[in-house]
Amino acid sequence: MFSNVKTSNNQEIGRIIATVTITNRIDQADLERGMITPDRVRSITLDNVLIDTGATTLCLPSEAIAQLGLELLREVDVATATGLTKARIFQDAKISLLGREGTFDCLELPGGSNPLLGVIPLEALGIELDLKNQKLVLLPMNSTETYLTIL
Repeated sequence: MFSNVKTSNNQEIGRIIATVTITNRIDQADLERGMITPDRVRSITLDNVLIDTGATTLCLPSEAIAQLGLELLREVDVATATGLTKARIFQDAKISLLGREGTFDCLELPGGSNPLLGVIPLEALGIELDLKNQKLVLLPMNSTETYLTIL
């Protein structure tokens, strides 16, 4: 995670906050198959999600994961500022950010923690950080230019 830095003109740089919508992708698939009604699709919109270059993936507090009804994928060891600890990874969290969508795993944070969005989803969605201007930038994704490469 990075912190705010003051420039010579006392402007803060380095902290980017976003509004992110997260949907249970299994619910969405069930809706598309006609198995459930739209009101049964679990989805939340989170304001003030910290874009965290020190995190690798989407990190949500346990209460958000419970609200979304995400399924447990596995338990893993994770490195934190306080050392190695165990964490649970949940699956099928569909992220919607700046008009782009993708489905990712989600690391569970302790209850009451603030959600974080790490670099893997950002890269996959073609979203870049502009730390100086404290905003996210969409990379090109059209017929003449694209951020996606296969080499």
